[in-house]
Amino acid sequence: MIRVFHDWTAIPADARGASVALGNFDGMHRGHIEVLRAAHAAGPEAPRAVLTFAPHPREFFRPEDPPFRLMLEAERAAALEEEGIDFLYELSFDRAFSQLSAEAFIGEVLHRGIGAAHLACGADFAFGHRRGGDVALLRETAELHGIGLTVVPHLDDAEGPISSSRIRRLLQDGYPERAAALLGRPHAIRGVVAHGDARGRTIGFPTANVALGRHLEPARGVYAVTVRLKDGSRVKGVANIGRRPTVAEGAISRLEAHLFDFAGDLYGQDITVSLHHFIREERRYADFDALRAQIVADAQEARRLLAAI
Repeated sequence: MIRVFHDWTAIPADARGASVALGNFDGMHRGHIEVLRAAHAAGPEAPRAVLTFAPHPREFFRPEDPPFRLMLEAERAAALEEEGIDFLYELSFDRAFSQLSAEAFIGEVLHRGIGAAHLACGADFAFGHRRGGDVALLRETAELHGIGLTVVPHLDDAEGPISSSRIRRLLQDGYPERAAALLGRPHAIRGVVAHGDARGRTIGFPTANVALGRHLEPARGVYAVTVRLKDGSRVKGVANIGRRPTVAEGAISRLEAHLFDFAGDLYGQDITVSLHHFIREERRYADFDALRAQIVADAQEARRLLAAI
């Protein structure tokens, strides 16, 4: 099981000496996987580790921005564990940490703090106060401390570098399939099922309601989804992301998933909803009968789209 550390000044001896991948790793896309693999290849006998930050520096410096995260901390840790990472140095990003110079980040945090044996990062990795450090400084200064560095070139496809910002744009524009190609898997939203207004149940389509919270809000509309439950099983379904204009104009956006052929109680459970296909945009209907007819059609289309899964 992955071990998570938040205080770089208190790393135990048995969690030092790792080969460490550096970065935010928001979304854990295919480019991030290349950095993880490069860190392991450079030190295959060393423990595998990732150094990242919480909150994301953008959240710290620009708290007024709309939510933009592809993954929250628990999701990221779970994804890293699946990749075989032993240690996650998820360092607390606060005002004091943001003031560390680039040189201090290398000497105090990477060398004396976590005792890194080797480092790997993307070609655009920047660090230290006002992002004053780059890979050239990292290579030069890390070498003085006996730490090696592997710089991983951008992983590109036909449209350019694979990046979290590009994935965000695709999701906001309603292209989950194209986002999945960059991620290496469908984009997923994880959260706890909360009580809603139970309107879906009254028209034969009970839903599991999950707040988007700090997650990026994808394009509002209807999706064909799969839902991973607490026991690890997966259920196909159809979901709406948005403000439900027919029943709750002005409400905060949320995700409502109807699970096919499922009758269990999910309240309070942590579920993960994966977006496979965008079916249609969110729209207002004249009445509940029209809304129900559309939901029936959406469910049929979702079943068709998910038939091969």
